[in-house]
Amino acid sequence: MAKNLPPEDPNVIAKIVDHLKNRGLFDEFRRDCLADVDTKPAYQNLRQRVDNFVSNHLANHEWNPTLNKNQLRNELRQRVCKSGMLESGVDRIISQVVDPKLYHIFKPQIEKAVHEFMATEMNEEAVPNPPQEPEKQELSSPASGNTSNALAPA
Repeated sequence: MAKNLPPEDPNVIAKIVDHLKNRGLFDEFRRDCLADVDTKPAYQNLRQRVDNFVSNHLANHEWNPTLNKNQLRNELRQRVCKSGMLESGVDRIISQVVDPKLYHIFKPQIEKAVHEFMATEMNEEAVPNPPQEPEKQELSSPASGNTSNALAPA
C-alpha cells in the first residue's frame, strides 16, 4: 500500500505516526525533554515571572472567608494568558530543551523508525499470500494396496 501512495498522503502519514507511537518514541522524547526542562534558565525565568505576577495580583486582593476563590483563580488564569509571558516563555523553553535534541537525537530515531516502517510495508506488499496447500494425502503403496504394512519388512 505505501509504495503506491505519495509520501505526503494523509494515510501514509497517519500510519507512520501510529508506528512511531506504538514504538513509544513520542513518550521517550517527552521523558527526555521533561527530565531537562527544570534545569534550563528559560524555565526558571518563566517560573519566576509567573510567581511574581501571581504574587502581585494576589497582593491587590484582600482575603476574607467569603472570597470566591474559583472566580479569583479564573481571573488570574485569564490575566496570565493575556499577558503573553507564557507564550514567549514556552518558546524560549523549547529553544533550550527541544532544539538541541532535534537533529542529533530525535531526527535519527524518527528516520530509523520510518525506514523500518517502510521496509515492513514493502515486504508485506512484495510477499503475496501463499497459495493454499492441497490437503496432504496419506502415503500408500500402490502395489500392495495395504497402507498399514507398506513400510513393514517382508
